[in-house]
Amino acid sequence: MALIGRRLAPDAALSTLPLALVPVATTLMTIPAAQFMRRRGRRPGFALAALIGIAGATVAASAVWLENFWLLCGGGLLIGAVNGFATYYRFAAGEVAPPEFRTRAISLVMAGGVVAAFLGSTLSTQTKDLVAGHPFVGSFACITVLQGLILLIVSRTQLPAPTPKSDADDGRSLGTIAHSPTFVLAVLGAVASWGLMSLLMNATPLSMERHHHAFGDTASVIQWHVLGMYVPSFFTGSLIRRFGERPLLLTGVVCIAAAAWINTGGTQLLTFMTGLTVLGVGWNFLFVSCTSLITATYRTEGEKARVQSANDFLIFATMIVSTFSAGPLEERIGWYALNQAALGVAAVVGGALLLLMWRERRTGHRG
Repeated sequence: MALIGRRLAPDAALSTLPLALVPVATTLMTIPAAQFMRRRGRRPGFALAALIGIAGATVAASAVWLENFWLLCGGGLLIGAVNGFATYYRFAAGEVAPPEFRTRAISLVMAGGVVAAFLGSTLSTQTKDLVAGHPFVGSFACITVLQGLILLIVSRTQLPAPTPKSDADDGRSLGTIAHSPTFVLAVLGAVASWGLMSLLMNATPLSMERHHHAFGDTASVIQWHVLGMYVPSFFTGSLIRRFGERPLLLTGVVCIAAAAWINTGGTQLLTFMTGLTVLGVGWNFLFVSCTSLITATYRTEGEKARVQSANDFLIFATMIVSTFSAGPLEERIGWYALNQAALGVAAVVGGALLLLMWRERRTGHRG
């Protein structure tokens, strides 16, 4: 979308606006999506997301065909709104799975990122020039078809219907739940995982270009990073079942800190590749563990909607800030200082998580 934006934008400074609107729309949609699914259920929510995805891809394809930049921005908003619903797939997997399989179900949903990474790249390349004279119209048309398939699959999937609402369903307020050290532990870990990962991942291509690495090398580094993010999901659930969420989320923080430390070791291709791969593994361990942990912090349907939407809103808001900060920070303080700062933040987060675990143990409060 950034490449299309560069071609259609009335001003070069606006080139990335359509792409930037995607995470903004995702963040703004997380709370309404949670409330909609609380009232109507997961299946109608995911079906609505697929319909929005069809509309978004159609609008984006039309924007490219008509060479209309602002229409492309509208498509970016709709596509981002889909992700506001899609982020709840991992929670839905944990809800329908037996208790002993919950963490593995969450982990396997995350593992779908491996398929998405390779399938998305292949399909976008193969369909880019499908419509002669209008590059990327075919790519968006392909997204329309994929969203249609999602709609078909979701409509035939058995998901629990929402229970009739009663006053008891509202449960505790978010402020009351937030006093739980477990809630703070899960949210802080999830926010840190996305914030640090987004910061370093988005700064990496800029630093590699600054140090004269070829685009193909940069693509390989990002590919290894994506593999690091999602391949561990095939066994993260088993690790959580064996060792528990808390040891694994601490391992994730250590991996992220190690990635920042590796990145300070030089600007060679191997250094970038190793650092970003370890960063992906750390993100996976920390985020999946925190996702599993936060499911233990709510008791009723009302609490579930509030906790899940607040958690994801904070995650995506942090991701937006870190993504937009990556470029200016890499430009002004440089790659080494950026990673040193990330290492410091990881250390502070690790200390805070240990303190919260100590509070859990001291109060005997784990939920």
